[in-house]
Amino acid sequence: MYVRKSRLLTPGPTPLLPSAVRAMGAADLHHRTAEFRAAYSGVIADLHYFMGTENGIALFASSGSGAMEAAVSNLFSPGDKVIVCAAGKFGERWVQMAQAFNLETVVLAKPYGESVLPAELEAMLRQHPDVQGVLVQATESSTGISHDVQSMGRMVAATDAILVVDAITGLGSSILEIDQWGLDVVIGGSQKSLMIPPGLAYCSVSEKAFRRAEIATNPNFYFNLRKHVEAGPKGDSPWTPASSLLLGMAEVLRYIRELGRDQLIRNAQLLARATRESAQALGLELFARNAIPAGAVTAILAPDGLDSGQIVRAYKDRFEAVIANGQGSMKGQIFRFAHLGYFDFHDLFATIAELEIILHELGRNVDFGVGVQAAQAVYLDALGAANGGQR
Repeated sequence: MYVRKSRLLTPGPTPLLPSAVRAMGAADLHHRTAEFRAAYSGVIADLHYFMGTENGIALFASSGSGAMEAAVSNLFSPGDKVIVCAAGKFGERWVQMAQAFNLETVVLAKPYGESVLPAELEAMLRQHPDVQGVLVQATESSTGISHDVQSMGRMVAATDAILVVDAITGLGSSILEIDQWGLDVVIGGSQKSLMIPPGLAYCSVSEKAFRRAEIATNPNFYFNLRKHVEAGPKGDSPWTPASSLLLGMAEVLRYIRELGRDQLIRNAQLLARATRESAQALGLELFARNAIPAGAVTAILAPDGLDSGQIVRAYKDRFEAVIANGQGSMKGQIFRFAHLGYFDFHDLFATIAELEIILHELGRNVDFGVGVQAAQAVYLDALGAANGGQR
């Protein structure tokens, strides 16, 4: 009936950078050649810039969960005590991993839509002075909240424990000063702000974390942190790398250097702010409660009487667009829009206009244009700030 472009509006995988797609399509290099080693070592160097750290970096051919497992298996021994901050599906994944490696797991849980507060972690650290590690999400993408890992890093740095941060959706969408804040392990994934398909995971590792790795006894082989950190700067990989993805990542990291890491983060934060204000202008309720809202993704409660799956299906059926439903116990209750990576205001204006149409079709009273106007106001405000107050 009419042209419909397929659009991906989820918090992972995210839209692909076109030049990275072209780079991946030309990936016929053998991985044990000087040309490929130059590309590999360049990616490691550019990851230092993107993450903003001088700590060692490991790069794995896996999803982000592979790097999470690497942190648990390399840094702890059976019976070690860890505190897990669980405020969503991915906090619960930390719990499952810790238990799989026979760690004594103290769970600091909060209801979905809330975050673990630094004061709550501080009290838990006092209660468990023998703790060896704290596991947390920088951004809990299942609920659209963030954790104050800056304050948490300060607290954990004053102990013998290490802080392990899943920043798979946090990197590139929020400010994370890894070295200054004492974040011992920070984990990322390729299908988020790095604008390529799933399949690469990476993490930074502090010297404090490596000292713990020297005494850890849990088994590891493929996910050995030391081997990957030492091999990367030489342009090598302990095992066969995901060559096409790596060449795509090289192109994305060049793009981020040109754009500026701070600008990438600012873009996500502005889109998130505009989405929140648009949702509220339409009378919708944000899911993040008593929490720092995420820059990577915004979670919105479905209006009373609607299943969020109806909204998700309408986006696909009407506009060939894919948004995210809630996960776990939140399925059917919330819907989520992503902002990280290769998203811009053009994407957002269309997304909000479509939401107005969908809500209308689902029987809700909608004042057409109110949501879009709210997003436009944020755009114009940002444009004025960038131009010294002149629009």
